Amino acid sequence: MNDNNSLVQISQAVEVIKTAILQSQERTIRNANADVLALNYAVGGFISQQSKLHQWGSGIIRTISDKLQRDMPGLRGFGYENLKKMRQFYETWLPYIVGSPSATQLESSVNGSPTATQLPVLKAKSLSNIFDVETAHDFLSISFTHHMEIINKTNALEERLFYIKQTAIYKWDKYRLRDLLKQDLYHHQSLMPNNFLATMPKRVQALKAIGMFKDEYLLDYINVEELGARDESEVDEKVVENAIVQNVKNFIMTFGKDFTFVGNQYHMEKFGENHFIDLLFYNRELTCLVAVELKLGKFKPIYLAQLQTYLQVLDDDVRKPNENPSIGIILCQDVNKAYVEYVIQRYDSPMGVATYKTSTDMPEKLRKSLPDMEDLKRLLSSND
Repeated sequence: MNDNNSLVQISQAVEVIKTAILQSQERTIRNANADVLALNYAVGGFISQQSKLHQWGSGIIRTISDKLQRDMPGLRGFGYENLKKMRQFYETWLPYIVGSPSATQLESSVNGSPTATQLPVLKAKSLSNIFDVETAHDFLSISFTHHMEIINKTNALEERLFYIKQTAIYKWDKYRLRDLLKQDLYHHQSLMPNNFLATMPKRVQALKAIGMFKDEYLLDYINVEELGARDESEVDEKVVENAIVQNVKNFIMTFGKDFTFVGNQYHMEKFGENHFIDLLFYNRELTCLVAVELKLGKFKPIYLAQLQTYLQVLDDDVRKPNENPSIGIILCQDVNKAYVEYVIQRYDSPMGVATYKTSTDMPEKLRKSLPDMEDLKRLLSSND
């Protein structure tokens, strides 16, 4: 066997083994999550049912927690607040779990005292028909912490299932999930006016792009006062752009998965004419460049003409042979969606129009709940 063949075989073997290891680790984590969820559901169900049967108040639940800590030194996750969360988890999903014993069944058990074997059961086959195989897998694969974030920030079943699936697919940590819940991703997904289906050569690619971009973005790290302006009228696109560049990590997280920042005021020259793209990104999932133009105020049709020119030059002079046609996004503060849908269809480059809000656009109560800008800057600089 020559050296080249040996190197190829070694490389292939390493990839096979690496894949096996990663799959095993994923199964271990998934199984561990399922076990924790099952335990928490059982404990939550027990506390819920006993509270109804015997009028347990917060004092008894707190005493149970304290005694658990004493009887099992080093036990974590069973404090008073967590026991209440387990009860909430159980009561939220009880209508969709098949086979959990009722309070009446527990009351009629020997001496009226339930045993551990009678506690509510949560496993894949006990999930009702609202869970297909894939959804059941997703439900059991995300952590209890993720579940509680979703339960506390949503109300509708469809919305909860959406966040469960997205968390499982993209492996969001609790902070990323919390941000997207705050941004209300569920109600803003796939709603951006665009011409992707009409202009992108592959339907699959167009559908990916439609699902990737939202109709509104919350740029809550942009604060007019922090930018040194006395009022909003003094802030132009350049100022907003600079704020985004200074917080580019946050902006990429706002945009979503697989975006890489290429540059701002990206310079292109064509036939002696200079063009500057406000913000240029590359998306690995779509395998294309994404040009973003920032506009103050209401959408104007002329913005599309400008962006069309930028995309044409990008595709002719910057795009690599293996990349898909570039996409353009206009971010403005106000838009008539029906009007945009009407005018955008006359353009043959893939484009969309979304709105954005800064901290100054939000209600005073919500603004006060946001993190301090200086703290955010220190956090960003610490991650460099």
